[in-house]
Amino acid sequence: MSANSFGSRFTITSFGESHGTALGVLIDGCPAGVQFNESLLTKNLERRRPGKHSSNQVVSGRNEADQAEVLSGVFEGKTLGTPIAMIVRNQDARSQDYATIKAAPRAGHADDMWKNKFGHSDHRGGGRSSGRETVSRVMAGSIAQMMMAHVSAPTKVIGYASQIGSYELTPDERAQVTSQDIDSFQARFPSSRDKDIAAMLLKAQEAGESYGGVAEILIQNPPASLGQPVFHKLKSDLAMAFLSVGATNGFELGLGFDSAGVQGTSFHQGGQDAYGGIRGGISTGESILLRVSFKPTSSILDVAKKGRHDPCIVTRAIPVLEAMTWLVLADHYLWAKTDRV
Repeated sequence: MSANSFGSRFTITSFGESHGTALGVLIDGCPAGVQFNESLLTKNLERRRPGKHSSNQVVSGRNEADQAEVLSGVFEGKTLGTPIAMIVRNQDARSQDYATIKAAPRAGHADDMWKNKFGHSDHRGGGRSSGRETVSRVMAGSIAQMMMAHVSAPTKVIGYASQIGSYELTPDERAQVTSQDIDSFQARFPSSRDKDIAAMLLKAQEAGESYGGVAEILIQNPPASLGQPVFHKLKSDLAMAFLSVGATNGFELGLGFDSAGVQGTSFHQGGQDAYGGIRGGISTGESILLRVSFKPTSSILDVAKKGRHDPCIVTRAIPVLEAMTWLVLADHYLWAKTDRV
């Protein structure tokens, strides 16, 4: 198993299992002198973490503190340019909930696939195939965000749910996204209907049901000329970053699949809204709009009722997708520095 690293210049290696001692990440390639923003790191981890904390009742009941420990690479409030190692310790694992899985893998999960592939796997909480692995990505993405704030302050990444189950944002609601406090909505669905979705998800959780949905990521003021044709176009690496997140099953840029039914004269007059801020695999400097679809959570019926699971992945996946976006931007920003002499 050798596919736990991501990036070409700003690289990360994620490690740890859902019910192991800790999960962590090793970051290499972050330049020296980046201001370390501990409050940003804490905020991002808080946005992703599970537990019926604060006002959010539509997530897993696993109540982890998710407090990062920085082991190396940061000194006197700045990055050293050396590898940055961070961990988050697991404190609320309930491995007994998974005792039967060792003999009878859960339907729709990766349990049996990992066992068949590797011969020996950690069945507790899904081991490394668990969504808990994404805490490592959020730690790494936070460092990438700090770096981008240093070199490209106007760049913003905004993630939100545009669809959960049969609920979809209207064009008017989508137009207001940038002025909304996305985290003030329980399901991160920026609409007055968010409360209806929250009620639907709570009911689903009690019934052992689940829902899928769509997350959108809007990148405002990205640096121009990011992307390395032909195999590491910006859109290619963004797609890989997003589709490496568990439960994802679709990716779109700009008009996406709708562009298949549009005439060329209409498409190319659509500008940024049509091609999504990337042409030839290279960022234009305009806003980039991305969509990622998620299948319904695999834990349903008795498995969902007995364990602690999210009734919909989308809500908690948004900070993870934002983190992956920052990682790709940081990686390509550094890569672009070698484009020409």
